[in-house]
Amino acid sequence: MNTVTLGWPFAVLVVALTGAAAAATRLAGLGTARHVVIAATRAVAQLAAVSLVIGFVLQSLALTALFLTLMVAVAAGTSAHRITGSLRPRGWWTTVPILAGLVPTMAAILLSTVMPLEPVAILPTAGILIGGAMTATSIAGRRLTEELTGHRGSYEAALSLGMSRRDGVTLVGREAAGIALIPGLDQTRTVGLVTLPGAFVGVLLAGASPLQAAAVQLLVLTGLLLVQVLAVTVTIELVSAGLLPIGAHPLDE
Repeated sequence: MNTVTLGWPFAVLVVALTGAAAAATRLAGLGTARHVVIAATRAVAQLAAVSLVIGFVLQSLALTALFLTLMVAVAAGTSAHRITGSLRPRGWWTTVPILAGLVPTMAAILLSTVMPLEPVAILPTAGILIGGAMTATSIAGRRLTEELTGHRGSYEAALSLGMSRRDGVTLVGREAAGIALIPGLDQTRTVGLVTLPGAFVGVLLAGASPLQAAAVQLLVLTGLLLVQVLAVTVTIELVSAGLLPIGAHPLDE
């Protein structure tokens, strides 16, 4: 089934949408327009590459596992850069919360046998979960950075009262880090009423019944809830332990 007609109109539309987003970003003072253009350009290149290799990757579970490893590495690097501002070695601790969310959730899904042990089912599902873990890790880390930097006095006061570093971090930053769960919670609350997420639409377009598409989407959404809670929890613990640096090391100065 063709859902989008490829050709010059498609290319022009993508360029126009990107240009409009970049211009609006600059005019509204929301950031640098260049970042929007770079993001869109990367999306074009990466999707083109994936389109070329995905058929090859789906030929075996081993190749699928290798591709998922690459996805985890890219997700961890993205979160590391968002949280620490660089890709220095210690920032790669972001791999831990992403895997902490992904591995038990995918294991539960596969062991339940509700999903076939086939690359065509595993790859898109795991990809969505990795993306959710990455977003939760990035937001939690950024919010912890902002909260602990802005309320450094409260953190130091907690230490002066005899609290441990972990207790001080959780006292000051845990609620702020929990904001990372809001997008997933809102998406789950409003699914079908506000949006029809990608898993539902993809399964529907593949020819499955609406009921089966809804079942797949429900599985993905509930899995994302667990993935993101685990990712945020582990991110807080890594910051508390001093393993994951945040911003300009506000706790280590």
